[in-house]
Amino acid sequence: MRRARSSAAAAPRGQKRSGPSGGPGASTPAAATSNDHRPRRSASQGARGKSQAAKQQPSARRGPRRSPPRAQEAGPEEQPAEPALPLSSSPSPPPTPATQTSSVSTLDLGEQRERWETFQKRQRLSFEGAAKLLLDTFEYQGLVKHTGGCHCGAVRFEVWASADLHIFDCNCSICKKKQNRHFIVPASRFKLLKGADSLTTYTFNTHKAQHTFCKKCGVQSFYTPRSNPGGFGIAPHCLDEGTVRSVVTESFNGSDWEKAMKEHKTIKNMSKE
Repeated sequence: MRRARSSAAAAPRGQKRSGPSGGPGASTPAAATSNDHRPRRSASQGARGKSQAAKQQPSARRGPRRSPPRAQEAGPEEQPAEPALPLSSSPSPPPTPATQTSSVSTLDLGEQRERWETFQKRQRLSFEGAAKLLLDTFEYQGLVKHTGGCHCGAVRFEVWASADLHIFDCNCSICKKKQNRHFIVPASRFKLLKGADSLTTYTFNTHKAQHTFCKKCGVQSFYTPRSNPGGFGIAPHCLDEGTVRSVVTESFNGSDWEKAMKEHKTIKNMSKE
């Protein structure tokens, strides 16, 4: 009887302690207390674990600095190479106009660059055309550009010389027969525009003078004189009209060439700059 009462009395006690929601499957206070402690301990351990994991893993900002050596030494297949940065942070120069060649970018025009580009655009000149205009205007100051050629037009040239021409009238054997009156200029001031394939050359005696003439029409518009092998003798009657202002003719005794060259004070230097 005592055992039955004790067991019957124990059941109500357990039910009262379980609370109003308790039932046959409700847990005892001891079980509830143990369950409450377990989640708290696991949560704190989880927070500590996360903090330790966060310390072990590098942050996104410091990732590239603390990357492993293998990642730094990886080839192009494993890690793409970053593009090289320019050495200078200064802005690139403005693009050159369409009428210019790329060679203008190699010139240091300084403060005149904008003026130069504006001038080219206004005159519709390429870089070469603007340079040619500048050279033609200032390279040979006091001189004019003469143009000329043979009779058929196969040979054409241009030459920089004074508008007042000093002509030599030589009486050597060949100059007398072909009436070879000419003025002398340095080779740098002469330019053959066309007809190199149309020219042929005749020489005799010392073969120093190169008598060039057109194969087709036979006209000698220029030649290389013996007195000035580094220059050209230009026939004034083969120049185009409009650039000659005056002509002064001097006789030269080419029939006694050696003596005439010794006596003349200026002819031997006429092909020099």
